[in-house]
Amino acid sequence: MCPVSEKKRRSRRSFTPEYRKEAAHLVIDTDRTIAAVAAEIGIGAALLGRWVAAERAASGHDGGEGLDEGERAELVRLRKEIVELRLDNEFLGKAAAFFAAKSAKPTSSR
Repeated sequence: MCPVSEKKRRSRRSFTPEYRKEAAHLVIDTDRTIAAVAAEIGIGAALLGRWVAAERAASGHDGGEGLDEGERAELVRLRKEIVELRLDNEFLGKAAAFFAAKSAKPTSSR
């Protein structure tokens, strides 16, 4: 009997079938890797890989289907647009703060 191993024992997490399906579709429906999605949602890559394989088998995907070429191109274009819009939004927020601070300061006339 080892008391250290008893302290370190963790209970097993359980996931609902809906959660498993949604997690698997994060990989199937996008071009992200299993490892990236697994790290994002906080589970092991091997576990997510089993869920993806089971979901592909259940839905009849052979592993090569998810998005067609046009959908992938649109997804890439939209992701680039999101990055550009976020940068524009950040710039506009900084500009608005600059001008608000400038107009709040009293100007001295000579």
